[in-house]
Amino acid sequence: MSELNIRNAIEAILFASGSSVPVHRISTALELTEKEAQKHLEALMKEYESADRGITIIRLDNAYQMVSCEEYAPQIRIVMDLRRNTPLSQAALEVLAVIAYNQPVTKAFVEQVRGVDCSGVIGSLTAKDLIEEKGRLELPGRPLVYGTTENFLRCFGISDLSELPEIPEEKEPQQDKDEDGDDSQLSIFHAEDEAQAEDETKTEVADAMIAASVEEIIEEATKE
Repeated sequence: MSELNIRNAIEAILFASGSSVPVHRISTALELTEKEAQKHLEALMKEYESADRGITIIRLDNAYQMVSCEEYAPQIRIVMDLRRNTPLSQAALEVLAVIAYNQPVTKAFVEQVRGVDCSGVIGSLTAKDLIEEKGRLELPGRPLVYGTTENFLRCFGISDLSELPEIPEEKEPQQDKDEDGDDSQLSIFHAEDEAQAEDETKTEVADAMIAASVEEIIEEATKE
């Protein structure tokens, strides 16, 4: 097949599928190596991006999908009589962030980070196909572990988990200057204050850091 015919065939496959198609299935159908299929898919993606069309092609891990462009969502909703989904609650977004950055994780791990029961939230995120069961740990009780789904990538507009924002580093405590203006000495804290601060850090800092790191992506996903 010529290069043009290969890309036309890929275009037809993605259009007919209606959902994401793994690279290995495309390469098998066209009798190509996965590397060759990947090359043609990336080229086709660029063609759609430069043509300023109403549809485009996105990558979701090792799969590709043909989708409508985001800016035409309002018109599509009107024609298809679609209602906007209820935005995720803050608790759901926090649980989703914990799982996204630490997956695969158990429910117990998520609850340890947040300090509250997360059974209902995890069930809701599973029903929305944002997280899924990824197997069980070989530990007593064989607890389930959870991870994000392909739909998570699609909803948040990223191709893979490497595109998640970096988790910000914890800031060092600010040093106070003494009366002579010498800031070389650290502020002296009472022992009980140190113990209290340490306890609060263990229970809160992980969740706070994760929530802060995905603030921008959350705003983008939940805006009108």
